Amino acid sequence: MKTFQFTVTVTQEDLDELNHVNNIRYIQWIQDIAKAHWQQIAPDAIYNSYFWVVRRHVVDYKSSALLNDRVNITTKFMDSQGATAKSIIEMHNDSTQKLLLRAETTWCLMGKETKRPTRVTKEIDEILK
Repeated sequence: MKTFQFTVTVTQEDLDELNHVNNIRYIQWIQDIAKAHWQQIAPDAIYNSYFWVVRRHVVDYKSSALLNDRVNITTKFMDSQGATAKSIIEMHNDSTQKLLLRAETTWCLMGKETKRPTRVTKEIDEILK
């Protein structure tokens, strides 16, 4: 499975009242990495014809990230079936390598023209692997 990664630095806007990264921000980072990953791997013809929407997030919060921490975020697709595909997202503290979060997300492939679910084609399945 191909792994895609990027790193973010925690800012004041990412924090909640407990001064650690807000759970909603983690979800935003899951969305951000998924979008960046799809933009990188999908050829223009596919990217311009399809998009993904979330069907389900299962998130295990393991540890907190704090102001100025650098967070390494990785994602990889695991499998696809019908109109859905699953991905695994992990977030680690860059300096300690401590696991902050692990999530499994189920995505539904949508046709841009129809705005309806569509089966993952063999070509799309190949680029996910």
